[in-house]
Amino acid sequence: MTARKYLAFDFGAESGRAMLGLVDDRSIQLAEVHRFANRQVTRDGHLHWDMAYLRGELERGLAAAAAAGHKELSGIGVDTWGVDFGLLDEADQLLDDPYAYRDARTNGIMEEVFATIPRDELYGLTGIQFMQFNSLFQLVATARQEPHTLARAHTLLFMPDLFTFFMTGEKSCEYTIASTSQMLNSRTRTWEESLFERLSLPRHLVLPLTPPGTRIGMLAKDVAARVGLPRVQVIAPACHDTASAVAAVPAGKGSWAYLSSGTWSLLGVELRAPIISQLSLEGNFTNEGGVGGTIRFLRNTMGLWLLQRCRRDWERGGSTLSYDYLVGLAKDAPPFAALVDPDDPSFLNPPDMPEAIGAYLRRTGQPVPREQGGFVRCILESLALKYRFLIERIRHITGERPEVLHIVGGGSQNELLNQFTTDATGLPVLAGPVEATALGNIAVQAIASGQIGTLAEARALIASSVPLKEYRPGARAAWEEAYGRMAPLFQ
Repeated sequence: MTARKYLAFDFGAESGRAMLGLVDDRSIQLAEVHRFANRQVTRDGHLHWDMAYLRGELERGLAAAAAAGHKELSGIGVDTWGVDFGLLDEADQLLDDPYAYRDARTNGIMEEVFATIPRDELYGLTGIQFMQFNSLFQLVATARQEPHTLARAHTLLFMPDLFTFFMTGEKSCEYTIASTSQMLNSRTRTWEESLFERLSLPRHLVLPLTPPGTRIGMLAKDVAARVGLPRVQVIAPACHDTASAVAAVPAGKGSWAYLSSGTWSLLGVELRAPIISQLSLEGNFTNEGGVGGTIRFLRNTMGLWLLQRCRRDWERGGSTLSYDYLVGLAKDAPPFAALVDPDDPSFLNPPDMPEAIGAYLRRTGQPVPREQGGFVRCILESLALKYRFLIERIRHITGERPEVLHIVGGGSQNELLNQFTTDATGLPVLAGPVEATALGNIAVQAIASGQIGTLAEARALIASSVPLKEYRPGARAAWEEAYGRMAPLFQ
């Protein structure tokens, strides 16, 4: 196999990067060519993504690849977080910076929608986990609060499709990112037309769906000239970052579960068809699109966001606290002194995360940690116990018993959380790859280019390319006691 180069852009809520992938018949090797912080901006009391800044970073990433001599690219692909979108007018101009999903404008909208389409009926159609910031609820919020904006809108583009449009001038709608919207029918894998009609939403906004691995178009002439690249093929990978991360899970045969660990924790299994049942509704599980016709049956749960926000709030005093330092403090803190449900609504976007955790603990009759290490241990133990809860739910709903848990993404570097997770769940844990999203992005580009044949072949190639670390359960009696205490509180 002749070695080829691909460029993957992975936009996350905290940061983004451009990763070069070198693919041959032995491995996929990654090299970072550009990294940047992401940020939300507050305007008129609302949170938005700064698209001028992000578009600039996109082009800086392209220029960095060119400057490093990587002009012979076989593809460029973009993945991002889910649900958020931008609206273009008739002249294809962005009407406004897209709202960020943590913005409070969707408060109460979900319940308003249920008055028109009952919760169980909506889930029966879409099979998607209920979260107040799902695209459907965001679009309803726009219709209710900004009808003038919606009246001017001609096209809705999800975030990765928006970046692809900036690069190519071609508008598209990739399936895996659209599947996060709660506007698709999970069984037919097409837009659920009745939602638009019953909620008085303009159907013309959404485009036909394209599968992951679709060639969208060439890098536009003006963009290529600005960044110093030839007119490279732009490919839609699995544009939802979790779909790309799951595509990179280095799993072989047998029953396995995955945990994409980062700001959010996404824990689930890979299926060939959606599960839409009373049990999956009660468990609030989602059926999102994957690569190769797969379904990602998972639960989206709060992840290291709690730790990220605690760190930010503690650093307001001027000190700099590394994650390694904070995890080190947690190792020395008393075990199981205080525990929370990471998905409590008070943790979505509080002004002060340590205070929000303290308020939850006081409300549930638990002691509030006095030191930073106690807060960090509380977060990590609570996440591990929540993972146990979700795996038990998956077993009950699917009838499958995963034999191993693959942890991928940035959170796979947190060795204390990995050990807590294997202790809490009783499952062996395989941690890695860290850069799962970029690897999955590049693998799908390579499949689209004909360099790799199948998803299974891509996973085998990834497994031979990255080191994996195995964790085994230790003493579990204390974990069983803690789980028995917390399981009734989990949502």
